[in-house]
This record gives sequence, C-alpha cells and structure tokens, in this order.
Amino acid sequence: MSTAEDASHTSFGMTENSFETLLSGGHPNSLGNTELVTSQVLNDKSLLPSLLACYKSQDPVVRLRTSSCLKRVCQQQPEWVYEHIQKLFDEISQIEQASTKWTLAIVFGLLRDRFNKDELVAAVKIMKQNLFYPDWIVQNTTMQVLFEFIESDPTIKPWLKKDLESLAKSPWKSVAGRATKLLKILGERQ
Repeated sequence: MSTAEDASHTSFGMTENSFETLLSGGHPNSLGNTELVTSQVLNDKSLLPSLLACYKSQDPVVRLRTSSCLKRVCQQQPEWVYEHIQKLFDEISQIEQASTKWTLAIVFGLLRDRFNKDELVAAVKIMKQNLFYPDWIVQNTTMQVLFEFIESDPTIKPWLKKDLESLAKSPWKSVAGRATKLLKILGERQ
C-alpha cells in the first residue's frame, strides 16, 4: 500500500511531516495529493495546525499545495480557518511566494464577514501590500477581494481607485482588464 493509500485509511498519527511528504513530489503544477490532504483535514479539525505548519517547508511546491488545501478547507469550514487568523496575519502573510499571497486574498474574502474591526484593518493592510506584487494572479485576486471589501470598509475606495488606475496600465492584459472593469463599476456607483 502506498503512503497516499495509507493516509486515506486513517488520520491517526498525521503530522506536518506526513502532510509535507504527501504534498511533495510530482509535477510542480499538479495538485498531487492536495485533495487527499484536504479530506484528511476536513475529517479531523485537529489536523489543521499540521497543515498550516507545511508553510514552513523549504519546498515551494509543498507551500503551493498547502495553499490549495487551505483554500479548500476554508471554503467548506471557514470557522476552522478563522480560528487561526492571527497565524495567517503574523506568519503566513510574510511568506514570499505568489501562491501564498493570492490564497490569503481568497481566504480573507471568505472570512470577511467574521472579521472584527481590527482584523478587517489587518487583512486590508496585507492585501494593500500585496496589490502590486509582481505576479498577475496575485494582482488580479487581490484587487478583486479589496474591491469586495469596500462594502465593509468604505475608506478603501479612494486609494483603491488610484491603485486600480495604475493597474489598468499593466502589461498583463488580465490585470489591466480587471482593473478597468472595476473602475467602471466604481464610476457607476457614484
């Protein structure tokens, strides 16, 4: 029986090292065992810290797949992820990897309605810092989530409008297109 098959039969003894092993290897753009690890965590909430510990991996593929798992867990069990929000703010937001940055924007969007005022400010600050990160997925995702946050914090609108005007000139067509679309919506709302 393979390691993946062993892990699918039981969650007993799962550690961040086990998750790191499951999330490593294979083609860097493949999901690998992402779905398996996600199901393990969804079956046992106590495994979420072990998943989050995989962000400490030296392997960028492991961190990418950890982000994919985290997003999937948050979509199904947002409260579980919310319980670890301080770790996301303090530690995970410091990781210099595009997949981590765009995943944080998605997770913050999923958790927005749970945030108190201080958490909202912290999430917006992190996303504002990431808005011009040199990756088109980070820029697209972050600007979209910040735009959605205007409902919760209208003070975002003035500076986001200026940032969207800059992003509308991006050499990345998808970034420029999304920024232009969001600016148009902002204009229609005035």
